[in-house]
Amino acid sequence: MGDLGDLHAYRSLESTCRYIPPEPMTRGEIEERLETRWATRSLSGEGEGLLIGVEHVASSVVIGDISLQLTSANDRNGEIGWVLNPKYSGNGYATEAAHGVLHIAFDELGVRRLVARIDARNQSSLRLAERLGMRQEAYLVENELFKGELTDEVDYALLSREWESQHLAGRCAFGYKPASPSV
Repeated sequence: MGDLGDLHAYRSLESTCRYIPPEPMTRGEIEERLETRWATRSLSGEGEGLLIGVEHVASSVVIGDISLQLTSANDRNGEIGWVLNPKYSGNGYATEAAHGVLHIAFDELGVRRLVARIDARNQSSLRLAERLGMRQEAYLVENELFKGELTDEVDYALLSREWESQHLAGRCAFGYKPASPSV
């Protein structure tokens, strides 16, 4: 609950919510989610998700969040998504945070395949997926009616073997070290 104000600072903005399912949220809506859906602290079953805060260390302000969901326990598939306070964009914070969550997904949770589903108009998220070493897997034309309009979706994916290969080639730019052994 101590992060409520920080979350509200960006989750209440139309520009932040343009390409993600939730509409801009009130403090009350954020508080309710912090007490329920966003309170999950582990991924133990299919369909469960984590919301991981992105903290700006120097100021102790939560400047974004990364979601990680287990979409198939049997296939070890997951989905990742990100939201960043626009005030902090362009500094590499989203890339660093999402990269850390990829380490959690692959190195600690044993995810085999991770997907990012991105609105094709969201150029900054498309570039972020590419910086993370994800590859474009699909371009879905008029995939869904999203916030009142038909939108295209770009799916990026990364397999655990691709993740390992990137790191063996020395492409782990952030020096992330897992806090605990694989689960």
